[in-house]
Amino acid sequence: MSVLKIYKYPENVLKKKALKIENIDGGLQTLIDDMVQTMYNAPGIGLAANQVGELKRLVVIDISTKEKSYPLIIVINPEIVHADKFEPSEEGCLSLPGCTISVDRASEIVVRGIDRNGNPIEIEAKGLLARAFQHELDHLDGIVLFDKLSPIKREFYKKKYLKSLKDEK
Repeated sequence: MSVLKIYKYPENVLKKKALKIENIDGGLQTLIDDMVQTMYNAPGIGLAANQVGELKRLVVIDISTKEKSYPLIIVINPEIVHADKFEPSEEGCLSLPGCTISVDRASEIVVRGIDRNGNPIEIEAKGLLARAFQHELDHLDGIVLFDKLSPIKREFYKKKYLKSLKDEK
């Protein structure tokens, strides 16, 4: 397993829509393992293939904490088929380090897709897991947190974030 580069805003790959995965092969299995390793190394609770430069509809999620363990979730070609109970909450992003933004998301969703073995899966997600899925699926559609804001707030956060990148150099 390898730790992959996580692309940061405003890199172009983050603005592109990922393509449906047609074949589950050894290359995809390696990508899955590398994405899991990269997510844990970051550390983060989710990662979309776009964030590591791969325009494939693939997400990995693990919302475990020191206090509670959850299973690692890997979904190929995920889609939300039901969403309910929208509420705002603060979110961060591995592609926008140091930036947190309040975003409205459904607190209950149903996701369908395929597991790494090619089997159909359906996941009922609530709370943080529902939020993580929606965040990662946004990435697959070329949407970053800034895109969820009003135009005025978007410009404010973009300027603040880009200034922080310059200050790091």
